[in-house]
Amino acid sequence: MDEQAKKTALRMIPYGLYVMTAAVGDDKIAAATVNWVTQASFQPPVVAVGVKKESGIHALAQESGHFALNILGKGQQGAAFAFFKAVQRDNNTINGEPFTFGSTGAPKLESVPAVVECKLIQVVPVGDHDIFLGEVVDAEVREIPEGRPDAHTLRLEDLGENVFYGG
Repeated sequence: MDEQAKKTALRMIPYGLYVMTAAVGDDKIAAATVNWVTQASFQPPVVAVGVKKESGIHALAQESGHFALNILGKGQQGAAFAFFKAVQRDNNTINGEPFTFGSTGAPKLESVPAVVECKLIQVVPVGDHDIFLGEVVDAEVREIPEGRPDAHTLRLEDLGENVFYGG
């Protein structure tokens, strides 16, 4: 296989950007920018998320049994970059972003246009990432989008020409 062709072809798959969060109690919190996300079922509503095995969010989402996908909107590049690094909590902020706890106990970032909270229903091991399947048990839309809702989601390409994930 031509490794460069494989890498380039896989990078042509478009990705939205999300901050996945989880918590156990109010003192153990994890958060990470993720982009391998898709809806996997209408009934029940299920999302699939690729989660790096060595990440803090991987362990804490499994421990808690719940997670939230905070959907980043256009212009939220700073928030995306903020969660490429380790979590620093200061009272009611994570990496500088204000949050509240949702109905599942997962942190919900206050600045995002929408968030879905999920009950973890299965973890599928697949390589250096695992696929987390989460049943959507709560959702909040803070900014009603005009036109196509997916046109308002921050995408990986919005982070610049030299930011890639995958391949």
